[in-house]
Amino acid sequence: MSGGFIERHNLWTDEQKFCSFDLEHRLKSDNIKLVRMAWSDSHGSSRVKEVSVPTFLNSLTNGYNINVATFTLDATGGRVFRSFIKGGGMGLDEMTGSPNLTIVPDPLTYRVLPWTNGLAWILCDEYFDNGVPFHFSSRHLLNKQSKRIQKKNMDLVIGLEVEWYLRRIDNEKLTTQNSGIPGIRGRPIETSSVEPGYSYHLETNFDLMQPILSTLAEIYEALELPLRSIENEYGPGQIECTFDPLPVTSAADNFMLFRTATRQVCRRHGYLASFMCKPAFKGYCPSGWHLHQSLVDSNTRKNLFASEEEQKILSPLAKNYMAGLLENAPASVVFATPTVNGFRRFTPNSLAPDRATWSHDHRGTMIRVLANSEKYNTRFENRIGEPAANPYLFMASQIVGGLDGINRNLKPSDADDAPYEAPRTLLPKSLENALNKLDNSQLIREAFGDTYVDYYLGIKNAELDRYNSYTQENGNQDDENGISQWEQNEYFDFF
Repeated sequence: MSGGFIERHNLWTDEQKFCSFDLEHRLKSDNIKLVRMAWSDSHGSSRVKEVSVPTFLNSLTNGYNINVATFTLDATGGRVFRSFIKGGGMGLDEMTGSPNLTIVPDPLTYRVLPWTNGLAWILCDEYFDNGVPFHFSSRHLLNKQSKRIQKKNMDLVIGLEVEWYLRRIDNEKLTTQNSGIPGIRGRPIETSSVEPGYSYHLETNFDLMQPILSTLAEIYEALELPLRSIENEYGPGQIECTFDPLPVTSAADNFMLFRTATRQVCRRHGYLASFMCKPAFKGYCPSGWHLHQSLVDSNTRKNLFASEEEQKILSPLAKNYMAGLLENAPASVVFATPTVNGFRRFTPNSLAPDRATWSHDHRGTMIRVLANSEKYNTRFENRIGEPAANPYLFMASQIVGGLDGINRNLKPSDADDAPYEAPRTLLPKSLENALNKLDNSQLIREAFGDTYVDYYLGIKNAELDRYNSYTQENGNQDDENGISQWEQNEYFDFF
């Protein structure tokens, strides 16, 4: 591998180098014929190039070229930026003309896809052809923020708790209504509920979904996703999956694989899995993504959120970190709830927060503090997220807020036992409000860089403009669940 793109620019860690040596043997022993080289777009969706084994092996030396276009498109495939003028519509010379990027596989993320034959999957990092990290890569951004934590001899550990909807496909046939055009997504295919719903954890309802859920559990195990539980939530076909905690980048990688694998496997079995927050079906309640997080010592792996004092639960460090999350919540919420639809969760007494609050084991607060008597798993559950969030951005925003609290020695307010009445900072009520908060956040601009923040604002404001154009043309023609047809088209079968 001497002298290739990866070696010239020193793009792999020693662990990645060591793992790469075994990949050719693993491809043969796994009988792999094709490899999906995957990367995350700005929405956190998996984009792939499927290549032959010889092409993939060459990429372990030289990387592989892709078009930058997937980072300039909205969820409909519409072009957000004027790529073919000087600066690519962004004022950045390197983005002129929709140039190529070089994607570099991360050998640690190699997986065999168990729902088909001879197909492997691997995550990649994006670089310009001169070896400079691509500035719109959310995975690069998370790794950069993670290194800030590691410089303090700490690691962020993340546990996933994600809700989503399972629907049965009634008609697979695609018509012109389903196809749409760039800038306007078509209607989703016809689906129906898989169980009656509104019977929280009822076994007989759960059993109606058991065959596909058992299949998914087997898939998760084969993909090395550390599944803890699959549960039937409140809405019809609303599922919750929880996973064991992992270091932050591994948790983000796993979330992206979990979401895309769930959607693909369900579709192959006649179901549609949607990570849209609140689908436009009568009575459907919103889905959330609760992010469990704690800091551990990099060497001893000791939980740094747990108090050393027997009568106390949280350490001073934990309180600083939490105070940073709370203070910066209005500006960072758009990375946890990035869609028009997701803000429909933030209503009082709805198992979702409406303001920056915290308490011990209280599901109405933004930060729910959890700990057992032995304190080894002391953690914060941030309940602000929706399942359509980009995992890299959501987790990176937590590091930025938490570190701000630590660096400034911030202190949280008293616990809020009546969170919907507490005199705390209200969370943004809409995507527009959330984008304005981000735009004005000096902290996030310093951490993520103006280039990235302005890019993200461009992507999301274009989405907001399309929604506003729809409502101006069609009025408020919401369904019985209060959801517009635009939202259903835009999100239901994209996430």
